[in-house]
Amino acid sequence: MREGYRRLVRSYDDIVIGAGHNGLTAAAYLARAGRRVVVLERSDHVGGAAISADVFPGVAARLSRYSYLVSLLPRHVISDLDLDLRLVRRRFSSYTPVPGAPERGILVDGGDEEATRAAFRSVTGSDADHDAWQRFYTAMGEVAQRLFPTMTQPLPSLSTARDLVGDVWADLVERPLGDWLRREFADDTVRGIVATDALIGTFADLDDPSLRQNICLLYHLIGNGTGDWDVPVGGMGAVTGAMARAALDAGAEILTGAEVVGVDPADGSVSWRTTAGGDEARAPCIHAACAPAVLNTMLDEPVATEPDPRGAQLKVNLVLTRLPRLADPTVDPVAAFSGTFHVNEGFDQLHTAWTRASQGRVPDVPPCEIYCHTLSDRSILGPGTDGMQTLTLFGLHMPPELFDRTDARDEALAATLRSLDSVLAEPVMEVVARDGAGNPCIEVRTPRDLEQSPGLPGGHIFHRSLQWPWAESDDEIGTWGVETRHPRVSIAGAGARRGGGVSGIPGHNSARWALQ
Repeated sequence: MREGYRRLVRSYDDIVIGAGHNGLTAAAYLARAGRRVVVLERSDHVGGAAISADVFPGVAARLSRYSYLVSLLPRHVISDLDLDLRLVRRRFSSYTPVPGAPERGILVDGGDEEATRAAFRSVTGSDADHDAWQRFYTAMGEVAQRLFPTMTQPLPSLSTARDLVGDVWADLVERPLGDWLRREFADDTVRGIVATDALIGTFADLDDPSLRQNICLLYHLIGNGTGDWDVPVGGMGAVTGAMARAALDAGAEILTGAEVVGVDPADGSVSWRTTAGGDEARAPCIHAACAPAVLNTMLDEPVATEPDPRGAQLKVNLVLTRLPRLADPTVDPVAAFSGTFHVNEGFDQLHTAWTRASQGRVPDVPPCEIYCHTLSDRSILGPGTDGMQTLTLFGLHMPPELFDRTDARDEALAATLRSLDSVLAEPVMEVVARDGAGNPCIEVRTPRDLEQSPGLPGGHIFHRSLQWPWAESDDEIGTWGVETRHPRVSIAGAGARRGGGVSGIPGHNSARWALQ
């Protein structure tokens, strides 16, 4: 992204720390408002955790290496910034083989409601859980329609939020999610399908009194008022590439290879180092689009944040020669892998895996889910990849401390592949492609890896535990959810209130904070 850079000056209106999607969003909004903006990025590229990469030598596949789908990015941000970005809606929402009986499964087909009802009936024996499913998602859809527009507005009060959430407030906000799911659904598999949205990137039991799981569920179901998770054509790098172009075209400067080492909130000075030496600039507004814990390494007086962020996922990227055959012969693998493919994510299995991980052990049967980008968008593949498919596997309940043993990565991967094989008609390794050196096209990323690159404390993909997207105290009402104890400094990344996910919301809100 060095094209379009201009000579650095020593005084700016805004300094943005971090060129992930939120930092780029903030920079684009601020520069379009006529302000002088510089973005400082430690890595040699922009995009943060929302990038595409050539992972396997000799295989022309640009994978969305860390994040991979888009839901929370407001449509008005795309239009405000004139982003050259296309998102594709998926017909099939999910496929879930029954744990222990994978020859049966539930395919949720957004294009055929009767087929979906029949799939539920074949597993549960009645229409009751499908009726409950419709009630649950209708209620959450109404919450999404009312609540999502507030995500890019000043924080509403608790009483306003209660009115917006409506009848499900007590179940969603006041009691552990497990209570609601047990009461609403009778079948363990159905409960598990719903529950997984509460656990992505969140290490919690469904009965956790902290309600972290409830908050995570809310964020996964409210995106753009629908909760749909869409495929970015060209991969995640297309998202942040469009944002970087928007920032540069508006006049922002982006400096890569610039590691910020100090922030002085008193005079707005920011110092950084490059391979050529050190440098410094000042601005009235400093936007920290890095994790709050990372910002605190730059400050003498730290900002408030979670003391010990912990991620909870095993990320596995694969390239296959073809899709594997399913244990369920009645379901087309193309349909099953087009949405979210749930593997051993039954309600009781999720609790068992959490319990074992809480004891410091890799789950015996790791719950995980899979997404195939290339069934929706083959543009990420190049020459020599005819028939190939990419898979992104996201393993739950894999906190960072599990990987302090040198052999834990191999143990976790082997257990996860066994878990996947249990719902297939053939071992997945039989269809894994080989790279130019003959090695299997499998890349594993643990929370410890995410600490190193792209710099997520504890490997936490949300930078810290998600927070309710409204004011929880009177002094927050009407703020943007990005403010810190330092009047010049904002949290412009996923660690802001209303952060998490590839959304651009904290970046937008930090820009609004500065412009206000």
